Order: sequence, then structure tokens, then C-alpha cells
Amino acid sequence: MSRMECPGCQTCVEGCFQPSSFDRLPPESLAFVELFVRRKGNLKEMERELGVPYSTVRHRLDEVVRELGPTQDTAPTTDDASSDEASSEERQKILDRLQKGDITPDEAIKQLEGAE
Repeated sequence: MSRMECPGCQTCVEGCFQPSSFDRLPPESLAFVELFVRRKGNLKEMERELGVPYSTVRHRLDEVVRELGPTQDTAPTTDDASSDEASSEERQKILDRLQKGDITPDEAIKQLEGAE
């Protein structure tokens, strides 16, 4: 984004801006988030104000979270993915050695605990 303009007063600001996750939300989702903040995250109050069941409010919140996209703590990185693959391969090798009788069940358990 390189330009922002106020539709009310036509004030313009130009520069290099990164839109936030909230900027990408459709208007109805942004309104839901605003209500969520005004109600301090109290879904029961939102249920009463919106006149819909709690499950509907909860489902809508889940939809908005999905619309916001992955976060740092939930998005897998390429390092995580390759690490998971390596761990999975290592676990399979341990199980193969156990099945062949090369190691005891106790040894397999210890090795599996170390592979995680």
C-alpha cells in the first residue's frame, strides 16, 4: 500500500505501508471484531446483542480467526516442516528396528522419547 486517503476530508498520506490483517477483513468481519472488542471478548454478551445462539457467535469467531490468516505461533515454518519429517523418519526407523528384533521394547521407548 502506498497511499491512504480519508474519504471524509480527502487528506492523503503517501508512503510505504504494510496493511494489517484487519485491513484485509471484509466489512462484516471487521464489525464483528469491533463488537468483540467492545464486549471485551464476552461471547455471552455478543450472543445477547446479536440475538443469535452462542454456538453461532463461536462459529463466526472461528471464521474471523481463519480470515485473519496464520499467526507466528500457528504457522508452520519450513524448518518446522523439515524437522517434523526428520522426526517422523527417525521414529519409523526405530519402529523398524524394534520389529526386526534389533532393539528391545524398552530401548525403542527410550529412543522414541528422545526423537520427539
